[in-house]
Amino acid sequence: MQLKDFDFDLPEELIAQHPSEKRDECRLMVLNKQTGEIEHKIFKDIIEYLDPKDCLVLNDTRVIPARLIGSKEDSGGKIELLLLKRLNKNTWETLVKPGKKAKVGAKFEFGEGMLKAQVKSIAEEGNRIIEFQYSGIFEEILDKLGQMPLPPYITERLKDREQYQTVYSKNEGSAAAPTAGLHFTEELLDKIRGKGIKIVFLTLHVGLGTFRPVKVDNIQEHHMHSEFYQLSKESADIINKTKEEGGRIISVGTTSTRTLETIGDEQGKVKEASGWTDIFIYPGYKYKVVDGLITNFHLPESTLIMLVSALSNREIIMKAYNTAVREKYRFFSFGDAMFIR
Repeated sequence: MQLKDFDFDLPEELIAQHPSEKRDECRLMVLNKQTGEIEHKIFKDIIEYLDPKDCLVLNDTRVIPARLIGSKEDSGGKIELLLLKRLNKNTWETLVKPGKKAKVGAKFEFGEGMLKAQVKSIAEEGNRIIEFQYSGIFEEILDKLGQMPLPPYITERLKDREQYQTVYSKNEGSAAAPTAGLHFTEELLDKIRGKGIKIVFLTLHVGLGTFRPVKVDNIQEHHMHSEFYQLSKESADIINKTKEEGGRIISVGTTSTRTLETIGDEQGKVKEASGWTDIFIYPGYKYKVVDGLITNFHLPESTLIMLVSALSNREIIMKAYNTAVREKYRFFSFGDAMFIR
């Protein structure tokens, strides 16, 4: 399957620059994965499409202020650093701009020396392994100095950091938000529970691997970066019971989906687990656990649109995306939502 098979024309004005005023009042496209039938709704209408036997699976990761702006210690030149993966207490895998200033041994400082850093080695695809020096608690320093790592296509600043967090975010560690979950409010979640629908949580810390562009024409040659996940016994038991009783597993977001499909066995059963996943889902993949998916509208030629296509088929998904463009849905992180059922 070729990369160009997942391309579509997206006008720049459809890229959402800010979230909806009310989280659950964005638009919702409801797509039948078998027939391709489309309905146009508001996100809070999602409850109409969920049955009491169903189980919603949400990713409770929390985004850290992972973007640091500082300077090179010897020259004073500006440096931008994005924290990707914590390797131990003081060492992180990072993305550094400009990379030419980040040779092994280079030293940086942030917040007038409140936080210092040194490049220890260069990892795959040019990521830098950085060791930090500081006095106090790293998380508190990061909270003071760091900025939210918004995607590059969002050019407007946030009024409030919490706009880029789900209302149920809990476990810190992500370099990007699991954006499908941004549409839920506490009130909507309460209504869903009130209908008898089960809600469970897992954690996948979102790294940039999910969003890295595919640079090969044959998508099977693309390599995904690994991300840390965790699923509790309590959540696993509820998911398995839902399956046994004929209910659907509705995954909220591609991150929840990748976690469930990593853990699930051939019978669709899951178990308590934690580890690293680099699973790459594209058409031809047979879903084992996930029956339905709540997701945003993704970039052309991205691994995310490939994952979504695998749940239905490429033709149905690309037709739905072209409909979304024609109907002026908002795209990407702060955009509108799609429910594939």
